[in-house]
Amino acid sequence: MQINGGALVTGASRGIGRAVALELARRGFDTVATMRDPAAGSGMAEQAAGRLEVRRLDVTDPATFELPDDLRVLVNNAGVDTDFLPVEHAEIGDWRRMFETNVFGTVALTSAAIPTLRDNRPSVVCTITSSSIIAAVPFYSAYRASKAALSAFCDSLRVEVAPFGIRVVEIMPGPVDTDMFRLSAGDMDAARFPEYRALADIAGELRRAHADPRVVEPAAAASAIVDAIVDSSGPMRYGCDPVSDELIDLWRQSDDETVFALTGQSLLDHVAHGGDGRDSG
Repeated sequence: MQINGGALVTGASRGIGRAVALELARRGFDTVATMRDPAAGSGMAEQAAGRLEVRRLDVTDPATFELPDDLRVLVNNAGVDTDFLPVEHAEIGDWRRMFETNVFGTVALTSAAIPTLRDNRPSVVCTITSSSIIAAVPFYSAYRASKAALSAFCDSLRVEVAPFGIRVVEIMPGPVDTDMFRLSAGDMDAARFPEYRALADIAGELRRAHADPRVVEPAAAASAIVDAIVDSSGPMRYGCDPVSDELIDLWRQSDDETVFALTGQSLLDHVAHGGDGRDSG
């Protein structure tokens, strides 16, 4: 993809969104970094040496949608999470709030952007989902469901807009050092429910052993994401860190039951064996 024209990134106040906005500007796109509170973007324009501006945009409020006339890259990054609870104890209101931002807001903004992206073809819609949708991660059902919905949205959107010269890219991050990632560290929320404590403890231990040590900085993830955006000959789905790259490779090479055996069933086996591979009986 030739680097020129405008780019807009949602949820750009921090983490992956902020890093992607800065990287797009560094590569040469005239970038709009959007967020609900523009004060959170203080200093970004100076970092981007004049190729970036900060604007207010709330994906749940179409009245705030202001798209650049030269828009060629839309990055759907805005998202929220909630307490990671067993389905049995989940608050349906939390699910609704999450889907309102993660799914409905993304769909609304993308719908509004398609005519401009079509006029400025070739162009890209890049949506940030999660590599967690590949693995059977317990207690992440609400978050994973919202990101899986976006993944299916990308599949259909890809077919619909390809004739217009709009390419669809899905980024499926793993452990990236963001506020959201750090807040999900430590003891799992599900551990406070006695019937789920053993599973929550093992899930937390496995995360600390296998995910936390391989976390990458947002700038490194952003570089990989922008590489994917400008790679016109690439696939739709990409990782942006070693863990997500490995999970996507596993997904492409295996059927669903194999992936479950290597992720969800492996976790259940740890619980059955007391967490150390030995029979607890």
